[in-house]
Amino acid sequence: MTIRILSVASEAVPLIKTGGLADVVGALPAAVAPHGCAMSVMIPGYPAVMASLGKAKLLHRYDDLLGHAARLVRASASGLDLIVLDAPSLFAREGGPYGDPVGKDWGDNGLRFAAFARAAADLASGGVKGCTFDVVHAHDWQAAMTLAYLRYAPAKDHRAKSVMTIHNMAFQGHYGAELFPTLRLPQAAWSIHGVEYHGGVGFLKAGLEAADAITTVSPSYAAEIRQAEFGMGLEGLIVSRSERVSGIVNGIDPAIWSPEQDTALPAPYSAKTLKARAANKRALEARFGLEPGDGPIFIVISRLTWQKGMDVLEQQIDHLVGIGGRLALLGSGDAALEQGFLAAMARHPGRVGVTIGYDEGLSHLMQGGGDAILIPSRFEPCGLTQLYGLAYGCVPVVARTGGLADTVIDANVAALASGCATGFQFAPVSDAGLSHVISRAVQLYAQSSQWSKLQRNGMKADFSWSSSGKAYADLYAQLTKAAT
Repeated sequence: MTIRILSVASEAVPLIKTGGLADVVGALPAAVAPHGCAMSVMIPGYPAVMASLGKAKLLHRYDDLLGHAARLVRASASGLDLIVLDAPSLFAREGGPYGDPVGKDWGDNGLRFAAFARAAADLASGGVKGCTFDVVHAHDWQAAMTLAYLRYAPAKDHRAKSVMTIHNMAFQGHYGAELFPTLRLPQAAWSIHGVEYHGGVGFLKAGLEAADAITTVSPSYAAEIRQAEFGMGLEGLIVSRSERVSGIVNGIDPAIWSPEQDTALPAPYSAKTLKARAANKRALEARFGLEPGDGPIFIVISRLTWQKGMDVLEQQIDHLVGIGGRLALLGSGDAALEQGFLAAMARHPGRVGVTIGYDEGLSHLMQGGGDAILIPSRFEPCGLTQLYGLAYGCVPVVARTGGLADTVIDANVAALASGCATGFQFAPVSDAGLSHVISRAVQLYAQSSQWSKLQRNGMKADFSWSSSGKAYADLYAQLTKAAT
């Protein structure tokens, strides 16, 4: 029997993307398909999404969806079975999915994503003719209210089983109490076990309360969010529902991330032809204005934020350069950190290169030409850049947290002796911790045979979606079996 899943998210590759959430949502349908699952993806009708649809089928029309006219339309695009909420007054705006062209959050985001969730709940509860789903899978706070609507205001008697996936607990969608009346939920929903959270409406909290199953994007993060340091105020709720919480590591798409087939690389290569990476390293040096040399190039592809440990990295650039390393950084974020890294580039011309912003092709070149990728995150639910690094022989140097800890094997004495190491882990995220692990990496880089072994080990690891897709499919099967 085919299990029908409605995946509800605010973004999906290749249609709209601001981060790793989109990669996961875009990859899941193909990942679960071999295991008897048919997944439809529901996303908002942003301008870029509507422009990509082509011919679409009208499923349902709303005259009053939380005060707005809207349509649900279905179309195929980029290999995805899409259901799109076309609500122009809510989503047909210039800017990003969550903010205006200068990056300021839309003041009505609470209403926008509540309306999106209300429509998703209609689909998941049989309220839209011709659409029936066995499981609804909500991703992050923007989709979380779907499960609250299923619980408190279902459209019909049918109720799909539900999964709530936390991609990052730091983003919760908390709004003032004045939003509650506009949600059109029954008064019973305004409770500590409903949508109320610290006197306001908590979107993620509401989804976690209502979900039949809760997942995070790595086993370690599933354990960490039970603690105050990582739970961001929701650790008590996670502990109370711990029997429903599990972690499934994200995968990467080898059709996109393959050093043998990557057209962004001057010299494609494999684990057997690592010497070909030298041409990519030369291209990377030229792109970032780095002096040519044989010493290691550390790369950073990241949001420049406290969470990502970029403040600690900024303080260690002089040390990195002083022991023979070079740095190529691509990212944007906090203005003070951007200025700090630009100042380091001015202080170390030819040794530090910085590009503020994001460039997909450049990120591929960095993975294909860099020697090591630095990821000193204070918390990291899963992380994808370390997986790209492993696939490309760009050795990960990571904080021992979340998905970073689950996917990188530290090059300690035992792991080196047994030949299973794939990178470097360190803790805590401090000046001393990062300084020491950078020194370890530079020292091992000087031992070319050991370094090549690290690269090949990482490139042999399987972080495709095959095992993760089966894990999600098994979860859906357990839920639907329990419902029969």
